[in-house]
Amino acid sequence: MTPVALELPAVELSVVREELANADGFLRVRRVELVAKHEGETSSRFTYEVLDRTALDASIIVAHHEVDGVEHVWLLSSIRPPLALRPIEPRVSAVLWELPAGLVEPGEPPREGARRELEEELGFAVRTEELEPLGGYTIPAPGFVGELHHIFHVRVDPRTRREPTGDGSVLESYARIVSMPLARALEACRLGEIRDAKTELALRRLADLLHHG
Repeated sequence: MTPVALELPAVELSVVREELANADGFLRVRRVELVAKHEGETSSRFTYEVLDRTALDASIIVAHHEVDGVEHVWLLSSIRPPLALRPIEPRVSAVLWELPAGLVEPGEPPREGARRELEEELGFAVRTEELEPLGGYTIPAPGFVGELHHIFHVRVDPRTRREPTGDGSVLESYARIVSMPLARALEACRLGEIRDAKTELALRRLADLLHHG
Protein backbone atom coordinates (compact mmCIF):
# COMPACT_ATOMS: atom_id res chain seq x y z
CA MET A 1 0.00 0.00 0.00
CA THR A 2 1.47 3.33 -1.05
CA PRO A 3 1.70 5.76 1.89
CA VAL A 4 -0.50 8.83 1.61
CA ALA A 5 1.42 12.04 2.26
CA LEU A 6 -0.10 14.46 4.76
CA GLU A 7 1.43 17.74 3.66
CA LEU A 8 -0.35 20.76 5.09
CA PRO A 9 -0.65 24.00 3.10
CA ALA A 10 1.77 26.72 4.21
CA VAL A 11 -0.41 29.44 5.75
CA GLU A 12 0.97 32.27 7.91
CA LEU A 13 -1.13 34.48 10.17
CA SER A 14 -0.26 38.02 11.29
CA VAL A 15 -1.95 40.21 13.88
CA VAL A 16 -3.10 43.49 12.30
CA ARG A 17 -4.96 44.85 15.31
CA GLU A 18 -6.11 43.62 18.68
CA GLU A 19 -9.11 44.75 20.66
CA LEU A 20 -11.45 43.41 23.28
CA ALA A 21 -14.44 41.55 21.92
CA ASN A 22 -17.81 43.11 22.70
CA ALA A 23 -21.15 41.52 23.48
CA ASP A 24 -22.20 41.72 19.82
CA GLY A 25 -19.30 39.59 18.56
CA PHE A 26 -19.24 35.95 17.49
CA LEU A 27 -18.09 34.94 20.96
CA ARG A 28 -19.43 36.29 24.25
CA VAL A 29 -18.03 35.95 27.72
CA ARG A 30 -20.58 35.65 30.49
CA ARG A 31 -19.37 36.38 34.02
CA VAL A 32 -21.68 34.71 36.53
CA GLU A 33 -21.75 34.47 40.29
CA LEU A 34 -22.52 30.98 41.61
CA VAL A 35 -22.86 28.93 44.75
CA ALA A 36 -22.46 25.17 45.09
CA LYS A 37 -24.78 23.06 47.21
CA HIS A 38 -23.78 19.68 48.62
CA GLU A 39 -25.45 17.55 51.30
CA GLY A 40 -27.35 20.49 52.72
CA GLU A 41 -24.39 22.85 52.73
CA THR A 42 -24.06 25.89 50.51
CA SER A 43 -20.69 27.19 49.44
CA SER A 44 -19.64 30.79 49.43
CA ARG A 45 -20.30 32.72 46.26
CA PHE A 46 -17.73 32.44 43.49
CA THR A 47 -17.34 34.07 40.07
CA TYR A 48 -17.06 32.05 36.88
CA GLU A 49 -16.60 33.10 33.27
CA VAL A 50 -18.37 31.12 30.54
CA LEU A 51 -17.78 31.36 26.81
CA ASP A 52 -21.01 31.54 24.82
CA ARG A 53 -22.21 32.05 21.25
CA THR A 54 -25.47 31.95 19.31
CA ALA A 55 -24.59 28.70 17.52
CA LEU A 56 -23.20 26.61 20.37
CA ASP A 57 -23.07 22.94 19.36
CA ALA A 58 -21.20 21.37 16.42
CA SER A 59 -21.53 18.38 14.11
CA ILE A 60 -18.54 16.28 13.04
CA ILE A 61 -18.73 14.00 10.00
CA VAL A 62 -16.69 10.97 8.97
CA ALA A 63 -17.22 10.44 5.23
CA HIS A 64 -15.82 7.06 4.17
CA HIS A 65 -15.71 4.69 1.22
CA GLU A 66 -14.11 1.36 0.34
CA VAL A 67 -11.35 0.73 -2.22
CA ASP A 68 -10.37 -2.88 -2.89
CA GLY A 69 -11.63 -3.92 0.51
CA VAL A 70 -9.80 -1.11 2.33
CA GLU A 71 -11.82 1.57 4.15
CA HIS A 72 -10.83 5.15 3.28
CA VAL A 73 -11.77 8.40 5.05
CA TRP A 74 -11.81 12.03 3.97
CA LEU A 75 -9.88 14.81 5.75
CA LEU A 76 -9.33 18.49 5.09
CA SER A 77 -6.94 21.12 6.38
CA SER A 78 -8.32 23.90 8.56
CA ILE A 79 -6.85 27.18 9.80
CA ARG A 80 -7.25 27.75 13.53
CA PRO A 81 -6.13 31.30 14.51
CA PRO A 82 -6.06 30.61 18.30
CA LEU A 83 -3.15 28.23 17.72
CA ALA A 84 -1.15 30.94 15.93
CA LEU A 85 -1.88 33.35 18.77
CA ARG A 86 -0.59 31.09 21.56
CA PRO A 87 1.56 33.28 23.86
CA ILE A 88 3.53 30.34 25.30
CA GLU A 89 5.63 27.40 24.15
CA PRO A 90 5.32 25.14 22.34
CA ARG A 91 4.60 27.17 19.23
CA VAL A 92 2.37 25.09 16.99
CA SER A 93 1.05 25.27 13.46
CA ALA A 94 -2.21 27.15 12.94
CA VAL A 95 -3.18 24.60 10.28
CA LEU A 96 -4.61 21.22 11.25
CA TRP A 97 -5.87 18.11 9.56
CA GLU A 98 -9.48 17.60 10.61
CA LEU A 99 -12.69 15.88 9.69
CA PRO A 100 -15.36 18.17 8.22
CA ALA A 101 -17.25 19.86 11.05
CA GLY A 102 -19.26 22.96 11.72
CA LEU A 103 -21.62 24.73 14.05
CA VAL A 104 -25.27 23.76 14.26
CA GLU A 105 -27.48 26.76 13.59
CA PRO A 106 -30.13 27.64 16.23
CA GLY A 107 -33.15 25.36 15.76
CA GLU A 108 -31.30 23.13 13.26
CA PRO A 109 -31.11 19.39 14.04
CA PRO A 110 -27.48 18.27 14.38
CA ARG A 111 -27.90 15.71 11.59
CA GLU A 112 -29.10 18.40 9.18
CA GLY A 113 -26.14 20.53 10.21
CA ALA A 114 -23.87 17.60 9.41
CA ARG A 115 -25.40 17.21 5.94
CA ARG A 116 -24.91 20.92 5.22
CA GLU A 117 -21.33 21.01 6.45
CA LEU A 118 -20.39 17.89 4.48
CA GLU A 119 -21.47 19.52 1.24
CA GLU A 120 -19.87 22.87 2.09
CA GLU A 121 -16.51 21.45 3.14
CA LEU A 122 -16.03 18.27 1.09
CA GLY A 123 -18.50 18.60 -1.78
CA PHE A 124 -20.56 15.47 -1.04
CA ALA A 125 -24.33 15.94 -1.30
CA VAL A 126 -26.11 13.25 0.72
CA ARG A 127 -29.58 12.85 2.15
CA THR A 128 -29.94 13.74 5.80
CA GLU A 129 -31.19 10.26 6.66
CA GLU A 130 -28.00 8.69 5.24
CA LEU A 131 -25.97 10.18 8.09
CA GLU A 132 -25.77 7.82 11.05
CA PRO A 133 -24.80 8.78 14.62
CA LEU A 134 -21.36 7.53 15.60
CA GLY A 135 -21.87 7.16 19.33
CA GLY A 136 -23.30 9.77 21.68
CA TYR A 137 -22.33 13.41 21.85
CA THR A 138 -19.04 14.46 23.43
CA ILE A 139 -18.10 17.55 25.47
CA PRO A 140 -14.84 19.09 24.21
CA ALA A 141 -14.09 21.85 26.73
CA PRO A 142 -16.48 21.78 29.73
CA GLY A 143 -14.26 24.11 31.74
CA PHE A 144 -15.29 27.19 29.77
CA VAL A 145 -17.95 26.39 27.17
CA GLY A 146 -21.13 24.26 27.12
CA GLU A 147 -20.55 23.09 23.54
CA LEU A 148 -21.58 19.55 22.54
CA HIS A 149 -20.10 17.62 19.61
CA HIS A 150 -22.46 15.39 17.62
CA ILE A 151 -20.55 12.81 15.55
CA PHE A 152 -21.94 11.20 12.39
CA HIS A 153 -20.64 8.93 9.66
CA VAL A 154 -21.79 8.33 6.10
CA ARG A 155 -20.66 6.11 3.25
CA VAL A 156 -19.99 8.18 0.11
CA ASP A 157 -19.21 7.55 -3.56
CA PRO A 158 -16.03 9.47 -4.55
CA ARG A 159 -17.37 9.83 -8.10
CA THR A 160 -20.18 12.07 -6.85
CA ARG A 161 -17.92 14.62 -5.13
CA ARG A 162 -18.18 18.19 -6.41
CA GLU A 163 -16.11 21.27 -5.71
CA PRO A 164 -16.98 22.31 -2.13
CA THR A 165 -19.12 25.43 -1.88
CA GLY A 166 -17.39 26.57 1.33
CA ASP A 167 -18.68 29.34 3.56
CA GLY A 168 -16.85 32.17 1.84
CA SER A 169 -14.43 32.79 4.71
CA VAL A 170 -10.68 33.17 4.41
CA LEU A 171 -10.29 30.26 6.83
CA GLU A 172 -11.61 27.87 4.18
CA SER A 173 -9.90 29.48 1.18
CA TYR A 174 -6.74 27.37 1.40
CA ALA A 175 -8.25 24.05 2.43
CA ARG A 176 -6.58 20.91 1.12
CA ILE A 177 -8.71 17.76 0.87
CA VAL A 178 -7.33 14.21 1.00
CA SER A 179 -8.68 10.69 1.07
CA MET A 180 -6.64 7.98 2.77
CA PRO A 181 -7.00 4.53 4.31
CA LEU A 182 -8.53 4.63 7.76
CA ALA A 183 -5.56 2.68 9.11
CA ARG A 184 -3.18 5.34 7.77
CA ALA A 185 -5.26 8.11 9.36
CA LEU A 186 -5.12 6.35 12.72
CA GLU A 187 -1.36 5.95 12.32
CA ALA A 188 -1.17 9.69 11.62
CA CYS A 189 -2.92 10.29 14.95
CA ARG A 190 -0.32 8.19 16.73
CA LEU A 191 2.54 9.98 14.94
CA GLY A 192 1.19 13.45 15.71
CA GLU A 193 0.43 14.30 12.08
CA ILE A 194 -3.22 14.57 13.11
CA ARG A 195 -3.57 16.40 16.43
CA ASP A 196 -7.22 17.43 16.43
CA ALA A 197 -8.87 15.55 19.29
CA LYS A 198 -12.38 15.32 17.86
CA THR A 199 -10.96 13.92 14.61
CA GLU A 200 -9.01 11.17 16.35
CA LEU A 201 -11.99 10.24 18.51
CA ALA A 202 -14.34 10.02 15.52
CA LEU A 203 -11.84 7.96 13.50
CA ARG A 204 -11.41 5.53 16.39
CA ARG A 205 -15.17 5.24 16.78
CA LEU A 206 -15.53 4.42 13.08
CA ALA A 207 -12.75 1.81 13.28
CA ASP A 208 -14.45 0.24 16.29
CA LEU A 209 -17.82 0.20 14.50
CA LEU A 210 -16.37 -1.44 11.39
CA HIS A 211 -14.39 -3.95 13.42
CA HIS A 212 -17.28 -5.02 15.61
CA GLY A 213 -20.01 -4.56 13.04
